[in-house]
Amino acid sequence: MFAILYSCKKEEGCTDPVATNFNSDAEIDDGSCNYPAEGCTDSTASNYNPYAILSTNTCEYIGCTDSTADNYNIYAIYDDGSCEFSTTPYIIETPFGFPNMIIPDNNPTTIEGVLLGEKLFHDKILSGDESQSCSSCHQKELGFSDGNRFSAGIDGIIGSRNASTLTNSGWNTSFNWDGSVSSLEEQAFEPVVNPIEMHNTWANVETKLNANGEYLQLFKEAFNINYIDSNHVVMAIAQFERTLVSANSKFDRYIEGNEQLSASELSGYAIFNSEKGDCFHCHGTQLFMDNDFHNNGLDHEPFLDIGLASITNNPADNGKFKTPTLRNIEHTAPYMHDGRFSTLEEVIAHYNSGGIYSSTIDPNMKKVGIGLQLTEQEKADLIAYLKTLTDSDFLEKK
Repeated sequence: MFAILYSCKKEEGCTDPVATNFNSDAEIDDGSCNYPAEGCTDSTASNYNPYAILSTNTCEYIGCTDSTADNYNIYAIYDDGSCEFSTTPYIIETPFGFPNMIIPDNNPTTIEGVLLGEKLFHDKILSGDESQSCSSCHQKELGFSDGNRFSAGIDGIIGSRNASTLTNSGWNTSFNWDGSVSSLEEQAFEPVVNPIEMHNTWANVETKLNANGEYLQLFKEAFNINYIDSNHVVMAIAQFERTLVSANSKFDRYIEGNEQLSASELSGYAIFNSEKGDCFHCHGTQLFMDNDFHNNGLDHEPFLDIGLASITNNPADNGKFKTPTLRNIEHTAPYMHDGRFSTLEEVIAHYNSGGIYSSTIDPNMKKVGIGLQLTEQEKADLIAYLKTLTDSDFLEKK
């Protein structure tokens, strides 16, 4: 009986693990704990010892060590990845006569995001062999197009459509000649993985960017993220692309009353905005495009490229392509979805001919088989007017 009672007795001792005589076997604290007289006495330190009496200057601090962060800790020695950054709004002013730009709620335009997006736009790190960037096919001096009928990817494979201008793309409601995507963010996903363009994978891009200390810092400042993912890459690029605003051409200054057009340019302006030229139906706003799709009489049926119908699967959309902006049109040759026209003279000649009839031709192509019957002077005047849409500041801005 005595032996059984003795075996059930609980061991006593110091049960505080920070004590110098902590007994891991003790179940009942007997008040015998001893504590070091020295240690870190600062309660904000990571190794604070509540029992220390004398400070030994051994305190260690963990927190945000980036002096540019909102929550920078001047005492922190070790960074714990908790840094947070405030972003600065980037104000895109709406030009005269333009509608308000629709900016996604989940991707507001910021100075930090725009600067990051511009860097990414020009960085060849996005392509599979690091030989091409977005700017390879969208060059500023060419109105953010590339001057070729078709663009070649990193493997030398030629595409089948002309590189679209990015001028004023923040006002577009769809993108690509066939309208296959509806946002700049969505559009930026495509070229990276397209086998005839950058021919890369997003997993590879993420690996390279996350191994780059500069990019880790820039993404942290722009989006408060510690791991760079594809979603934030395209968000940054889209922010930059929304700042590509062109609205300071000779024509803009004329509309604002700050410059005069020549007699030839005024004549072209009148032709453009009348049934004589028939241009205004699709290009009649300050954006000089209508965010719509049209068959402008380029080809006979059956079409080699069915355009919008490849997305909608609607035969009524066969041969329809997105209306491009005419801003900086002097510098964005060649023209049409397939770059078939090398000069503005060729473009005018096409419309002056009336175009080719097909079952889906646009109703506004009313002169099929007849032609516009413009004189040589009227064609020259129309081209003179189109050249007033050139914004030299936009094309040359550093």
